[in-house]
Amino acid sequence: MKNYIFAIAMLYSTVASAQSDIQQDSIKTVDLKEIVVSSTRATSKTPMTFNEIKKEEIEENNTGKDLPYLLENTPSAVTTSDAGAGVGYTGIRIRGSDAARVNVTLNGIPYNDPESQGVFWVNLPDFASSISSIQVQRGLGTSTNGAGAFGASVNIKTNGLNKDPYATLDNSIGSFNTRKHTAMFGTGLIANKFAFDARLSQITSDGYVDRATSDLKSYFFSGGYYGKKSLIKFNIFSGHETTYQAWYGVPESRINDDIAGMNDYVARNFLSPTDSLNLLNSGRTYNQYTYDNEVDDYDQTHYQLISAFDLSESITLNVALFLIHGEGYFEQYKVDEDLADYDLNNITIGSETITSTDLIRRRWLNNNFYGTTFSLDYQPNNSFKFTLGGAWNEYDGDHYGQVIWAQYASNGAIRHPYYFNNSLKRDFNIFGKAIYDLSDQLSLFGDLQYRTVDYTMEGDDNDGLIIDQSHNYNFFNPKFGLKYQINEQSNAYASVAIGSKEPVRSDFTDNVSSIIPKAEKLTDFEVGYSRTTSSYSFQANFYWMDYTDQLVLTGELNDVGSSLRANVDKSHRAGIELQIGYQLMENLKLNANATFSENKIDSYEETIYNYGAAWDQYLPEEIQYGETDIAFSPNVVAGGNIDYAPFKRMNLKWVHKYVGEQFLDNTSTNSRKLDAYYISDAIATYTLKGESFKAITLKLAVYNMFNKMYSANGYTWGYRGGGDEIRENFYYPQAGTNFMVGLNIKL
Repeated sequence: MKNYIFAIAMLYSTVASAQSDIQQDSIKTVDLKEIVVSSTRATSKTPMTFNEIKKEEIEENNTGKDLPYLLENTPSAVTTSDAGAGVGYTGIRIRGSDAARVNVTLNGIPYNDPESQGVFWVNLPDFASSISSIQVQRGLGTSTNGAGAFGASVNIKTNGLNKDPYATLDNSIGSFNTRKHTAMFGTGLIANKFAFDARLSQITSDGYVDRATSDLKSYFFSGGYYGKKSLIKFNIFSGHETTYQAWYGVPESRINDDIAGMNDYVARNFLSPTDSLNLLNSGRTYNQYTYDNEVDDYDQTHYQLISAFDLSESITLNVALFLIHGEGYFEQYKVDEDLADYDLNNITIGSETITSTDLIRRRWLNNNFYGTTFSLDYQPNNSFKFTLGGAWNEYDGDHYGQVIWAQYASNGAIRHPYYFNNSLKRDFNIFGKAIYDLSDQLSLFGDLQYRTVDYTMEGDDNDGLIIDQSHNYNFFNPKFGLKYQINEQSNAYASVAIGSKEPVRSDFTDNVSSIIPKAEKLTDFEVGYSRTTSSYSFQANFYWMDYTDQLVLTGELNDVGSSLRANVDKSHRAGIELQIGYQLMENLKLNANATFSENKIDSYEETIYNYGAAWDQYLPEEIQYGETDIAFSPNVVAGGNIDYAPFKRMNLKWVHKYVGEQFLDNTSTNSRKLDAYYISDAIATYTLKGESFKAITLKLAVYNMFNKMYSANGYTWGYRGGGDEIRENFYYPQAGTNFMVGLNIKL
């Protein structure tokens, strides 16, 4: 690791030395603050579909919910919350693609966890308060850094230069004892060259689901040097989360208040009398976990050194170094565990041999993710722009377990270790992309990326199985497109792109078959049209995403709540995305979007395990289904809002969201699905400006106004045994009507 850091430091030193020779006699028209993220963002000339969310909209909707809820009104997006109230473990799916297929970058730096490729927003509480803009590209998008984008890319830019000093206090309180407290300040531009910004935040919530509490703390600090032809900026931000686990969900019988079904569930799963009473008496907010410290406790800190240099009037260089350190555990109380599974000896007391014990364990993750991103932009004129960019990074993660208490400790001591494994992953990509104006109306786009991944795992997992293995992947991802400016108001575009993506860690470690998971491949065709006038805007985008060896969610979870996946030979997602914005009156605006799609597997084979009529075997059986729907992929997703300003200082917004039915697995079985749901929210803001302060804004948000009882996520699993086939469905119920009240003071 030291050699890599040294090499990166030398690269950075070379760039800085080269910059010192640049003459400072003119100011380039390109905004260096935007160069930091421009290499991975789409522009008005890019023939791809994307949405931009500006700082004003982020501030208006930021009442404490996690960042996915600021994106849920973009087309094709569906959000989820384990705790049911938008705080804690939350997620987002775009075009039916889960978090492992949504590429996220922070200032162009990859954020997806390299092992799971997931995005854990809980590790960045209140990060929205430090964001200036978010761009969501749907489909493969342009070349980006980090995990491949198979559903969308989310490019986040943190706050830029604030030339004037400022201070902000932002506080919100609401249902389920949810509280958000934020303090921010900035120095403004000092000596016309330096600026510093800082933020402190805390978010707490009891959650909608029983005991699904969250205690989230974070800070953000940024210091920058702003020269005429150079920008050097250092960001450090960190989040610490302690959340009570709610990842097990709620059994279907409990959701439906089915007493007989719950009693059957108790019998099938051998629940204790205490756990049975918990199930029968809890209602739809049931949480299986009752141990008082059944928590996830994790800390993640980001270090970013970002620079941009004007090397000439037509060439700009951007180089960034980063380090992300994460460390934490989740704690579990386990009943009647075999001593041997924890490297503990059996205990003999008199004539009795004790082979199992109740215990408390912690499963730890300690990791470092570090590397560099770079881009060189060449723009000799307004008709041509070329970008050479890429990234190198390495992930080094330790997974290990400890027993911190046991009824029978045997030969173990406090924090007795019982498994350890390490993962090392190296990722390098380089891309060249160009936009060339063939005429005043027609632009050509090309984007070629090469990416290589080396992944090694060593040690034993939490089940004591040796997981030693190494994998190498080499991907070539070309993208091409055309954009035609029909007139000043209208344009059309078409593009074709190829992307490839490696399996994630759990695809290997949770794989019960002898078949090694395959890398996925996607060919994405997009055709779009947009028109913008003084009174309305309209966009339509058609997509056809053709997959080979797609790793689809099976509907099952592993023992830490992560979704299991399996390759399917051929599958596709196809649909049309529509957006409209209409200025009905000077103070009344309508925004709406809708996605109509089909998401299909050409031929699906389900594996179910048979324990035999006498429960004396364990054999896999395959069930053939033919063409089926892809799990968690609704065919209809729609949203929008009506924005009304009755007078200058007040704004009223009525927000709508509809999500069609989704299947929990890939069998298209109606008994295993999430029902469609429609919810609406209302947000009112009133802003007062004065001489002794910049603005005071009072905010009231009412979520799920019509008290819809719905579930946004779930899972399923099944087996055969004792002559029966058993299917267990679980759901994550979302809160009914709830509210938040906020007060924002800007000085």
